[in-house]
Amino acid sequence: MDRLTVISGALFVAADVFAIISLAMPDWIVTEVGGDTKLGLMWTCMTLYNRPQVCFTPDLQIEWLIALICIFVGCVCVTTTIILLVASHWDRNVIPYARWVGFTAMVLFSLAAVIFPLGFHVDEIGGQPYQLPNSYHVGLSYIFFVLALWITVISELFAGKVCLPHF
Repeated sequence: MDRLTVISGALFVAADVFAIISLAMPDWIVTEVGGDTKLGLMWTCMTLYNRPQVCFTPDLQIEWLIALICIFVGCVCVTTTIILLVASHWDRNVIPYARWVGFTAMVLFSLAAVIFPLGFHVDEIGGQPYQLPNSYHVGLSYIFFVLALWITVISELFAGKVCLPHF
């Protein structure tokens, strides 16, 4: 494997880790009003008036459900890209497939990043699409997801350099 393939693979691994961590944590939207509330795509956790924290699986609005599906499928695409990049050690012909699967992951992550803020109108938040109320802010999970998106874009740039014709 050449150096660009290794760099691209390592960046795709980092993007996959950040995306999976962002899904596992409930810190997508947080507020400290009336206790500590953490809204996530897979978990929502609330701590009311110094009581023990209660976590549950939320009933997602359609916007957040679509974002969750895009992120999950994007993670599958990134993992497939990593496997294809490792397989390119033995067969260089799979690199273009890795590039296209990585590109698909990048598109899915970008789509999720655009769709997720549409769901700020949910009853728990009470905002408008793309506009959170002042008492709410994005949490660490959302920041990890955006980081995963940017690392995926950079990884795809490295993968694109690998796929250029060699004369």
